[in-house]
Amino acid sequence: MSVLSDADRRLFRRVAAARLPGADPALRRLSHSADHGRLWLGAAAGLALVGSGTGRRAALRGLGSLALASLTVNTVAKWSTRRPRPLLDLVPPIRHLARQPHSTSFPSGHSASAAAFATGVALESAGHGALVVPVAAAVAFSRVYVGVHYPGDVLAGVAIGVGAAALTARWWPQRPELPERERPSVSAPALPGGAGLVVLVNSEAGTAETGASSPAERLRVLLPAADLIERGPDDDFAALLDRAAARATKAGGVLGVCAGDGSVNAAARAAAERGLALAVFPGGTLNHFAQDVGVPRFEDTATAVDRGEAVRVDLGVARPQGAGHEVLFLNTFSIGLYPELVGIRERLEDRWGKRPAAAAALVRVLRTAAPVDLRVNGRDRRLWLLFAGNGHYEPEGFAPVFRPRLDDGLLDLRLIDGAHRLARTRVVVSALVGALGRSRVYRAEAVPWVELEDLGGTRTLAYDGEVAPAPTGLRLEKERRALVVYRPAAVGNANAGQGGRGATAGGRSNGRRGRRLPEDGGPSVPG
Repeated sequence: MSVLSDADRRLFRRVAAARLPGADPALRRLSHSADHGRLWLGAAAGLALVGSGTGRRAALRGLGSLALASLTVNTVAKWSTRRPRPLLDLVPPIRHLARQPHSTSFPSGHSASAAAFATGVALESAGHGALVVPVAAAVAFSRVYVGVHYPGDVLAGVAIGVGAAALTARWWPQRPELPERERPSVSAPALPGGAGLVVLVNSEAGTAETGASSPAERLRVLLPAADLIERGPDDDFAALLDRAAARATKAGGVLGVCAGDGSVNAAARAAAERGLALAVFPGGTLNHFAQDVGVPRFEDTATAVDRGEAVRVDLGVARPQGAGHEVLFLNTFSIGLYPELVGIRERLEDRWGKRPAAAAALVRVLRTAAPVDLRVNGRDRRLWLLFAGNGHYEPEGFAPVFRPRLDDGLLDLRLIDGAHRLARTRVVVSALVGALGRSRVYRAEAVPWVELEDLGGTRTLAYDGEVAPAPTGLRLEKERRALVVYRPAAVGNANAGQGGRGATAGGRSNGRRGRRLPEDGGPSVPG
């Protein structure tokens, strides 16, 4: 250790003796700007305001990584070593900070925060990371240059920051860069310039990308021959969708929708009923379906429409037993906590906005909700939550993020058992420590169908962010490859450089605890 310490001090003296023209005031100001994470909070705000959905995810992961690194440095690392700060005698006074830090020197908290934020951003977007990493490196170097840390302090801080960012992927996995390449492509009408495409633009949905142009203006530039129907604040969405679908059918063309997941669900039903192909332009807040199918940008869908490139996807369907209407879902179906959360959020979001309303709804639901009694494949169950995804979701744990395929013929069934004491607390703790697969209150299985009966204990169900009345019983199953959706065949060219893709290249192994069953087989009951 003495050898390393001596080498560290020699390197510090060399940096102190170095003269970089114009760097003295610049690096001093840069180092000061990173105090208390101010520089990175500003960078995150910039990514969130002017970036796409990928930019917002990058900002969020960067801040989460920074918080974890800062917690590690300030509560464990610094107080376990108590290394004195370097003496400032060798450092020119022009470099000295106005306020010298008084905490211990090892490790460098500024370097840990810088590395954590930059690595977190780069994990979500290589492009944004390329902008942030040089600034983070300059901040780390500045801590030695202004004389408040030894080089070893900085290297240790960088290692902690990188490790903290990597650790976030355990609880919040990254979306793979590209949609699955082996998904079979199908031919669809090629519509150069959008001729024959009728697009319903839902201006009431949250916008996926920020910019000066409205979604309708962007579509007119990309597809000037398309027929756009814009929804105003007082227009009835269902009526406009019927008009758009009828116009597309009469013209022998294609139905398009620019909206969020709930509106895309309705458009998918209309397209499937009329035998139309569907063009999805991501115009909502999250755009789960567009991300998973492989069209995270307007340009991706426009390219596919021009060329006539598409894929077939499954539709999930909830068929009621007896009277009632079928419910189609592109993404998820659930009974239990989530439908109640959505209902409360919708009542609050007009006054508070969607994200604050969702947070308030979650707190209220966790405090007041009760488990639901029902029968699952003939077995009596008490559940906090029943979740069914249209296709297998990754990761295997508590927070599914993306689907490698949308045509696998399977429902991703996940249950939180309400018969055990402290079930909600046990699930959260298991998820945080990475032991969800061994939890007795959480079960997951991939199945082709599931029967739900005696649903008198719940009044609502949720699908793709929408809420509907629950029947007394229903059967969840799949309509295999029932919908044609535009997606570029040359995925790598259309989406070059964009983070947050829908799925992985290549196939997947089914490593789940539940068996993957043949299409004509029945599911076992998750234990």
